[in-house]
Amino acid sequence: MFYRPELQVIKKRVLEPRKFIQVIMGPRQVGKTTVVNQLLNQVDISCDYQSADDIAAGNNIWLEQIWEAARLKVKNQKLNEFLLIIDEIQKISNWSETIKKLWDDDSVNNVPIKVILLGSSRLLLQQGLTESLAGRFETIYMTHWSYDEMNQAFGWDANTFAWFGGYPGSAKLINQENRWKKYIRDSIIETSISKDILMLSRIDKPALLKNLFELSCVYSSQVLSFTKIQGQLQDAGNTTTLSHYLGLLHTAGLLGGLEKYAHTTIRKRASSPKFQVHNNALLTAQSLKSFEEVVLDPKEWGKIIESAVGAHLLNEAIRNDFKVYYWRDRNYEVDFVLEMEGKVVAIEIKSSYAKNNKGMEFFRKKFNPSKIYLIDKNGITWNEFLKINPKDLF
Repeated sequence: MFYRPELQVIKKRVLEPRKFIQVIMGPRQVGKTTVVNQLLNQVDISCDYQSADDIAAGNNIWLEQIWEAARLKVKNQKLNEFLLIIDEIQKISNWSETIKKLWDDDSVNNVPIKVILLGSSRLLLQQGLTESLAGRFETIYMTHWSYDEMNQAFGWDANTFAWFGGYPGSAKLINQENRWKKYIRDSIIETSISKDILMLSRIDKPALLKNLFELSCVYSSQVLSFTKIQGQLQDAGNTTTLSHYLGLLHTAGLLGGLEKYAHTTIRKRASSPKFQVHNNALLTAQSLKSFEEVVLDPKEWGKIIESAVGAHLLNEAIRNDFKVYYWRDRNYEVDFVLEMEGKVVAIEIKSSYAKNNKGMEFFRKKFNPSKIYLIDKNGITWNEFLKINPKDLF
């Protein structure tokens, strides 16, 4: 059995004296529920696991009922500790206020109930946490699976990972590529959009959001203004709406829009986005071509590689708290720019298709980055880079 590194972090915190609510967040199908089940097999503690996935959105009474049941077990069995796990907590409206009251009551009355909350909507979780639960929680963000993890768990090589991405549940289907693509589209993409965005946020044009996602995946790791893509979208609306929808897709762990690197925040936000999927499976599952066809096409495969590197950086940026940008000035560009604690790192991917590689020289003169990295066959290869923690680049 494969264990993600987050398991040991969660285990250590659960075994500590009751102090904070533990919040595990991340996209669908990355193993949040699995890691909790693995935890329960490794700790000797009475527990109750509940999921709000099928509970009515406004049913705060449900939260109070399961909490009271936990309190009753603690009292009747004279337990020194009890673990209450609630999955998909963001489905309950005003959940954070209810959790705050129940948690604070237990703190006052010395009721030893430890709590783990799980959720797939990072935006809604963070809103609830900052609004009502300040000072009462710690977060653990579980990203999409990395190349290193898919290699260890399933023996995948870098090419396989670059095409099929990091969804462990789909690993057994890759020898039937059409079936694999249908699984990704129906079970992951459709479910994530319908349950994590459409049901939990006000979306006036749901068809536009889906259309934006599909089109933007095709352009993963490419810079394109909202104005240009409006012509390819049905009922496109204005650029503000598109930017808002892109933000929601990002918080659901599907698709992000990297900003152009600049010295000022205003210039960064005014830039055209560089679309970037969080998981390459979201890109390739919508391709009409097969793995065998694309891997033999240097230009197309170069785009897949760049998107795989971008996805790796985007996931690690969320986990390790650094920023990811791109840079472009006229015909000069740098693929990725990382920023953390005042340090700037520039990364250029020299794939097998022709690109203007003078961008790094111009970027160095203008911004004087701390370090620069060239990913090519003569230096750090792209498959080696996918095993590196980008935080170590600074």
